[in-house]
Amino acid sequence: MSDRPPPITETDHAIQASDLGVRYSLRFSRKKSMQRTLSQLLTREPVEQFWALRHVALRVVHGESLAVIGPNGAGKSTLLQVLAGIISPSEGIVDVRGHVSALLTLGAGFDVELSGSENILLAGAFLGLDDQVTRDLQPGIIEYADLGQFIEAPLKTYSSGMRARLGFAIATSVDPDILLLDEVLATGDASFRAKSKERVLELVGGAKAIVLVTHDMEWVREYCNRAVLIEHGQIAFEGDPDEVVALHREHTADEKKRKAADASAAGLAPVIAR
Repeated sequence: MSDRPPPITETDHAIQASDLGVRYSLRFSRKKSMQRTLSQLLTREPVEQFWALRHVALRVVHGESLAVIGPNGAGKSTLLQVLAGIISPSEGIVDVRGHVSALLTLGAGFDVELSGSENILLAGAFLGLDDQVTRDLQPGIIEYADLGQFIEAPLKTYSSGMRARLGFAIATSVDPDILLLDEVLATGDASFRAKSKERVLELVGGAKAIVLVTHDMEWVREYCNRAVLIEHGQIAFEGDPDEVVALHREHTADEKKRKAADASAAGLAPVIAR
């Protein structure tokens, strides 16, 4: 039986993006030589532009758990960084209403020389919380992260799964209106993944908005009530999670066949394991 939240009825939006675009200059790409870069600067040669996102329209309402899926390099993480206010869009408008808590990378805001408990205070400062508020939240964060004696050990001794547990405990402790997560639930042991899923469902049930980037298609199908598929920086499809996941898998299979055909046409034989 699925734990997926019920369908969303119309309400005020938590996030609304219109004609969103993020453009990067390839002037300083590693693929370009220094001589080529200097030549462009001196001669004002047109600089190649890359659109990580283009013409993206997105609406997320309170009480919605939205999955963002797609191939690597499609623009999923860039989208979350825009929604979190880390990246400013090159074009378009983003309207975010409510307190945002984001866990986009496992090490964001952490100091590896500090202990887990000290990093909680540091993260609270990054989140703009009063020091006393963070200290009041600290016992609950420590209990939820369930790191035992490691909570007083330097973060550099933590595994990626332990960092994910601490980061998730902090990000969800502040009772955010909007929670942004980028692949962090794929890390850690099975029991913590189950606990983190329960917490996300609690937030959705409390009319919070969740935007989750993940490659875990079962997570999408069971715990999200809507999904979008991003390809080449644009939303290719959005709707019911089952339908979006099925389309993504179909496109992934087609892409593998295309690459295999290209390799065959180029005379590249497949590597046979011995």
